[in-house]
Amino acid sequence: TVLEVIQRSSDFLDKRGVESPRLQTELLLAHVLQLPRMKLYLDFERKLNESELDRLRQFVKRRGEREPLQHIVGTTSFCGFELEVSGDALIPRPETELLVEHALKFLKKPGSETAVALDFGTGSGCLAIAMAAQSGAVVHALDISESALALARRNAERHQLGNRVLFHHGDAFASLPGELRFDLIVSNPPYIPADEIGTLDPEVRDHDPRLALDGGADGLDFYRKLAAESGRWLNGEGCLLVEFGDDQETPVQLLFEREGWRTDAIEKDYSGRARIWRGHRGA
Repeated sequence: TVLEVIQRSSDFLDKRGVESPRLQTELLLAHVLQLPRMKLYLDFERKLNESELDRLRQFVKRRGEREPLQHIVGTTSFCGFELEVSGDALIPRPETELLVEHALKFLKKPGSETAVALDFGTGSGCLAIAMAAQSGAVVHALDISESALALARRNAERHQLGNRVLFHHGDAFASLPGELRFDLIVSNPPYIPADEIGTLDPEVRDHDPRLALDGGADGLDFYRKLAAESGRWLNGEGCLLVEFGDDQETPVQLLFEREGWRTDAIEKDYSGRARIWRGHRGA
């Protein structure tokens, strides 16, 4: 029955160190049965057929081997948008939704109806898609990974944003058309110090692309690039928003200010940790 497979699968995942094993089991079973998770509670005595059991066993085994749930089901939700995910790009994190919230405050200001934004290191396209869908902005999305861009394009098409999210392949700003200028640049760059990647949870270490994690020896390589190069791509009153990792608030702020930026705010995430630097070029 539904209840029996939830109990047994939860025990299996718990023994393999999977966090929130019952929730993970329920999400996998809901995916197999094509039901909202809460509806499982209304049908605990439903018997699964062999096909459903086989599929669930395969999924639970993969999750027990620490493959991310999002890769198993093939999608995740970000800012209310269902997005395809794969090993070609970082799985969108809930805390990154905060970056979208602050970007929309800028993009929805009066007079910003024709704003142009850049998502630097777009990955799955989650930031670009959420910004474009919820504002009038045209969003340019840049990434060095062709496979990540292919995934992002599919996500943009899924939400009918193919004409509002424009993709660029290449290594940082040098790959953009020289005449482009932006009212807003946002980035959730790789910020894990290289020698710490091996200590991450298996779901991240073994399944997110290293390219999307590795921020160099101290985790700050991409902030240096953004601080040094992004200013000339912004319009006069343009704004830069970047997400950073735990305990990186002070080094990120100092790095930008040494390059002539003014810090407008350090925004905290939902758990109260400093998470986003917001600023503009100094006068």
